[in-house]
Amino acid sequence: MSLYEPLLRHVLWPAYEGGLRRRETPRHLRSYAETQWLSADALRELQFRRLKKLLAWCQREVPFYRDRWAQMGLSVEDIRTPADVALLPVLTKADIRSAGDALKAASLKDTLAYKATGGSTGEPLRFGYTRESNDRRVAVMWRGYGWAGSRMGRRTLFLWGGAVGSPTAAHQFKDKVYNAVFARKVLNSFAMTEANLSSYADAVEAYRPEVIVSYVGPLVRLAQFLVDTGRHLSHRPVSIIGAAEALHPFQRELIERAFGAPVYNTYGCREFMLIASECEHRDGLHVNADHLMVETLSADGQPCTHGSGEVAITDLFNYGMPFIRYVNGDMATPFHGLCACGRGLPLLASVDGRKLDAIRTPAGHVLPGEFFPHMLKDVPGLTRFQLVQRTIDRLDLSIVRGEAFNDASLAYIQREVAKVLGDSAQLHCHFVDDIPLTRSGKLRVTVSELDS
Repeated sequence: MSLYEPLLRHVLWPAYEGGLRRRETPRHLRSYAETQWLSADALRELQFRRLKKLLAWCQREVPFYRDRWAQMGLSVEDIRTPADVALLPVLTKADIRSAGDALKAASLKDTLAYKATGGSTGEPLRFGYTRESNDRRVAVMWRGYGWAGSRMGRRTLFLWGGAVGSPTAAHQFKDKVYNAVFARKVLNSFAMTEANLSSYADAVEAYRPEVIVSYVGPLVRLAQFLVDTGRHLSHRPVSIIGAAEALHPFQRELIERAFGAPVYNTYGCREFMLIASECEHRDGLHVNADHLMVETLSADGQPCTHGSGEVAITDLFNYGMPFIRYVNGDMATPFHGLCACGRGLPLLASVDGRKLDAIRTPAGHVLPGEFFPHMLKDVPGLTRFQLVQRTIDRLDLSIVRGEAFNDASLAYIQREVAKVLGDSAQLHCHFVDDIPLTRSGKLRVTVSELDS
């Protein structure tokens, strides 16, 4: 361990984050570091107390929930045990869009910050969150990544989606300073092609990271390149963290063979940041149950204790725009039992529904499934979309437009796709009234019909 790591973690970061910025992240990180070791029963009790407090707040402050529950003849007092949570209706993206300001707490709606998400369902969504919620999310992220050896200030390389649009000079400078302080380097995974894989390997070799954090798809492609070419990196990372896409066992084995380091799986989404992650034993993903409530539901909406179910998530601390039993379109399988690490946090055996088709072009581009949600999430008026590839040189993008969609929106899409694809493939945009769902009721964002 370098001297800089403890200096950043114990002195510089707390002074900046807690002192200068007056954020509560350091305090929350200390608290979460303790609650992870509570027993499973104690954690369930803590989670339920926090849920009850949130529900009481929603009944007082959030018109959407107050009116919806009243129409159902339901009251917070009816939620007496954790099993009673199943009485509450789930929250969908359609509910969020139609609710508008009614989903925001009356006393906090003018203080919210906002983010947008594309997500695996292809329906861009704008959501609000409080400062406390964000501070807690960052703390939970540091805790979960820390289980995989990603300590604050440890030399880390991110193989991640690059910025879209044209970031300002000030924004670029801010990112440069942030990455320098936290000992991070970012490689744009969206620019990866068959022809430039060697340059990515060179960049990893030159940076000599102790930790690599990456979308799974680009990481697998780079690992396959290293194996196929017989290239061995002179410096082995301590750990590798896969994110944003499903990590399958064969992919984990390939990555570990190529890089000579253990691979850790994580599960998160933009609405909540880190939801679950593997600890040092890598025997399932620990759910951040002291911060979120995560359920898996059967096809009829009932709690699913065995096999794969639809994920429903409640943020226990976003009091500004509460998401209660929000179904984000993912599927997961719960794990019954405790981890050898001793943490009481419950486990997911696997996350099952996050695989998106990769898009290929004649020029050798392979765009991971996260590219189009990442690129399209901020397009004004884009309600839903789906990209289908039937031939190697043509992409068909179906767009469901909202009122705010205009010529500038379309030009932005064409410009940003052209930056990555160049002239190697043609993008054809189609305006449609609706996009059909799959048999499982989900919308596939990217569909490749090419032979593998």
